[in-house]
Amino acid sequence: MNGAEGLLRTLAAHDVAVCFANPGTSEMHLVQAIDASGVVRSVLCLFEGVCTGAADGYARMMGKPAMTLLHLGAGLGNGIANLHNCRRGGAPLINVVGDHAIHHVAYDAPLTSDVEAVAKPVSAWIRTARTSEGLGLDAIDAARAARSPSPQPRGGIATLIVPADCAWGEGRALDRAPAFDASIQLPRVSADIVESVIRRLDEDTLILIDGNGLTEDGVRQAGRIAAARGSRLATPTFPARVEAGPDLPLVERLPYFPEQVLDALKPVKKLVLAGGQAPVSFFAYQNLPSNLVPDHCEVIHLAHRHEDVAQALADVADALDAPAMPGPGGARPEIPSGPLSRGNIAALLAARAPEGSIVASDSGGGGAAFAPMQRCVRHSWLNLTGGSIGDGGPVAVGAAIACPERPVFALIGDGGAMYTIQFLWTAAREGLNITTVIYSNRQYNILEVEYRRMGVNDIGDTAASMFALSNPEIDWVRLAEAQGVPGSRAATCEEFDAALQRALAEDGPHLIEAVL
Repeated sequence: MNGAEGLLRTLAAHDVAVCFANPGTSEMHLVQAIDASGVVRSVLCLFEGVCTGAADGYARMMGKPAMTLLHLGAGLGNGIANLHNCRRGGAPLINVVGDHAIHHVAYDAPLTSDVEAVAKPVSAWIRTARTSEGLGLDAIDAARAARSPSPQPRGGIATLIVPADCAWGEGRALDRAPAFDASIQLPRVSADIVESVIRRLDEDTLILIDGNGLTEDGVRQAGRIAAARGSRLATPTFPARVEAGPDLPLVERLPYFPEQVLDALKPVKKLVLAGGQAPVSFFAYQNLPSNLVPDHCEVIHLAHRHEDVAQALADVADALDAPAMPGPGGARPEIPSGPLSRGNIAALLAARAPEGSIVASDSGGGGAAFAPMQRCVRHSWLNLTGGSIGDGGPVAVGAAIACPERPVFALIGDGGAMYTIQFLWTAAREGLNITTVIYSNRQYNILEVEYRRMGVNDIGDTAASMFALSNPEIDWVRLAEAQGVPGSRAATCEEFDAALQRALAEDGPHLIEAVL
């Protein structure tokens, strides 16, 4: 057994079952180990950003890490944007990054780089292996680091760098470490903190929930508190995962722009943080504060995201002897007609999405579907977490690998989709049940909005050209079909509804270009 196989078998013993891979020459022994051992499923991605985003989506749905297999510092660098999103969302992930053999580094070959330096901004744990026999121990430490509770914003990404000679040298596999399970348990919030929060809850309180507080159990427990004390419930603007549906308590989502957040928090006198952070502006704006907590508002910490937020909410609800809060129980909306709009697409998705769907979105247009779907269909919603667009499609791939029995939607803007459009090829190759909706307005719409927020009324030709995706126009249907995904174009509600029903009736991936 060489070091590569020892690594793979040890990771498998610690619940790592899937590898999203884009390997190169320095990873060939790891590829051979995946092939020979059969203990980890390999999923080929044509761009590293798809690997890292898919591993993020898998972890959000499974609660445990997948591994990526990346080629040296350059390959890791290609995956950085979605590793940033993964870190901000706190999902566990293990990067396995090949490197030159230890004795070869001194020759400064063309692909030599400081892999640890590339990994540092997006990793809570980094190690470069030094021996083939020690790779098993390195694997255990990487698995433990990825899954151990980690304070925000460090996240749960472990990066293990494997020089080629450590992969080809003699190795060994290690069984599950005896203390592994104990090391990954979420810390419980103390009774003193719970009691302190209970004394201050009232109708002027907003409970900001994140982390495992947004699981089904967490949302139900938060609803009990709201029922007992009249408190509002909210999530941050971009939580990693929200369980929602008509039988679950409604949880509002904080808006995006700072003045909207300030307005939403104006009546709030006490802000209880249950896994969430005190809200701040996504960007700095002239004449607007960065800290969006009003001066009159007291901030109270119940639980940090790396703690057992759902249990803390349950402890509060139990101490209050709080009743269950019923969900909104809303009916599916009527099928709209006429030209497509973001609102009409949201209504169509809410009307047609199957129970138990998973929705991954990294666009403003896609985000419009959250509120109507929350009221009428059970689903898991996966948000863009770190603001780096291009993760909606890859996250959908990972979610579909994790939950093959559940239909998945990828709701993505046409600008962001081009960052990682290779996800379609992986979806076709793996036969994943993903319906991709491209919100095709042929522009970086958010940038035009931000430009106008500067007070600009007339957008010049040069500025307009930097926001436009219309010269040349992208043919999304042909682009999808070239990667093995059936596609269709819709400009009206009737066309979109027909395409959506076809996609839901057939297995495998489909793409709908929604012309706006």
